[in-house]
Amino acid sequence: MLQIEHLKIAFPNPKGHFEAVKDFSLHVEEGQVIGIVGESGSGKSMTAHAIMGLLDRKSVQVSGSIRFEGVELLDLTRSQMRSYQGKDLSIIFQEPMTSLNPTMKIGPQVEEALRIHTKMPPKERKQRALKAMALAGLPNGEQLYHQYPHQLSGGMRQRVMIAAALVLRPKLLIADEPTTALDVTIQAQILDTLKEINRKEGIAILFISHDLGVIRALCHHVVVMQQGEIVEAGDVEQVFHHPQQAYTQRLIASRPTRTKLKAGGSHG
Repeated sequence: MLQIEHLKIAFPNPKGHFEAVKDFSLHVEEGQVIGIVGESGSGKSMTAHAIMGLLDRKSVQVSGSIRFEGVELLDLTRSQMRSYQGKDLSIIFQEPMTSLNPTMKIGPQVEEALRIHTKMPPKERKQRALKAMALAGLPNGEQLYHQYPHQLSGGMRQRVMIAAALVLRPKLLIADEPTTALDVTIQAQILDTLKEINRKEGIAILFISHDLGVIRALCHHVVVMQQGEIVEAGDVEQVFHHPQQAYTQRLIASRPTRTKLKAGGSHG
């Protein structure tokens, strides 16, 4: 479904250019849940933004190949790329308050992709939004529909972002550090919700985190990035229990104890 080959992302600087991502390759098949883990500055979020077409191509040099269902995304114009954003490809970010409009009610924000990509009548849009909110684990959807972001907890705002990303049933959901700002209990609940979405809807998930424990709780396969390069990749349990690289070993050793996050378990 998604094939990334030899992706390079570079920024011009006085000394020439800085390579944020160097020769990154990854294949994501339908229904897979793959994690990208690395410290801040490893290039993981930059890779996600490249897939979504969110990088400013005038100031950022992007080369290599990103193919989605056979279409080379790097060859598309900005307007052509918009036909994929929020429809076949969706992304959720770390801090929902920077993504949600504080002056707009929740319902219209969840419906946004429907307004952009379809001619669905308002009543049908609302029903679709309520279904997406239920799928994202939001109770009392009818009540939440008319509330504003500031009236919700951090965990519920993140679920609103998940609902907005799911409203058009994308084929790939990119989750860029979506649980980092949440406490461990809410984090575990959000991970459970993403597992259910993958299981019920078959939506592939590319999950980005600095915490290998979070990746382990959700993903089947993991890619470890350091300074723009893949240093290790494989089955998540194999990498977690038998890391081959010193960098991966440090990531495992440095992660905080998260008793609620157990691979394959139920987190309540």
